[in-house]
Amino acid sequence: MLDNKTYQYNKIAEAIAFIDDNHKGQPSLDAIAEHVNLSPFHFQRLFKEWVGISPKKYLKFISSNYAKSLLRKKESNLFDTAFEMGLSGTGRLHDMFVTIEGMTPGEYKYGGSSLIINYSFAETPFGEIIVAATNKGICHMAFSENNVLAFEELQAIFPNAIFNQKVDKFQQDALFIFRNDWTNLNEIKLHLKGTKFQLKVWEALLSIPYGNLSTYGEIAEAIQHPKASRAVGTAIGNNPIAYLIPCHRVIQKSGKFGGYHWNPTRKKAIIGWEASILENE
Repeated sequence: MLDNKTYQYNKIAEAIAFIDDNHKGQPSLDAIAEHVNLSPFHFQRLFKEWVGISPKKYLKFISSNYAKSLLRKKESNLFDTAFEMGLSGTGRLHDMFVTIEGMTPGEYKYGGSSLIINYSFAETPFGEIIVAATNKGICHMAFSENNVLAFEELQAIFPNAIFNQKVDKFQQDALFIFRNDWTNLNEIKLHLKGTKFQLKVWEALLSIPYGNLSTYGEIAEAIQHPKASRAVGTAIGNNPIAYLIPCHRVIQKSGKFGGYHWNPTRKKAIIGWEASILENE
């Protein structure tokens, strides 16, 4: 039996994929509901339970026109200020409570043989996730379609580490990010294996506020490598921490959402979900 959150996300993801494939025909609510094997009434209700708004309004948030308008709204460089959204509620900046510490060469030498890693699986609004931590912080967080394969991917990154399947405080703090109420959010520590360039890119991503979008070029500007958009894209694609490091908020300058390591449909779902929650505040 699927967890209720996973069931809801799966239905929303099906609907988004169907709309993407049939957007030229502007499918009706009835057509979308039929595709996901739900009555129009049940589908509408499920959608509202998931994001609090109607499917029609939600679809506005995952259109390229909406993305382009959001990018045009910026009157100053995205990283020059603390952003117009302020420092409270869901507009609070990631970099106020997420800290990145790069692993030392010794910590990942010989496949992480010096590391003891705790890992667990949890439900999120976007499906199941694997989250893993060393004694210094979260080292891996990825959406999972298959728990066995997700763990094998983690093992491939740190082949000689010692793994324990158990929940620790680092994991609990990280998963709290999926709640809408962040008033009691603790500092989230990340302990990451990456080059200096990758760490700079991932730190820049933390400065993109909830419900907003940036481009690869803007991230390149932010880290003072304006001609390195392609290298920035590669670093973003290698982001080891799903959602917490919000690489889903980086899109193409044209307004197209582009790819996503954990499925482009999931990227659209997250962008739309965040935008709709911000709209309801």
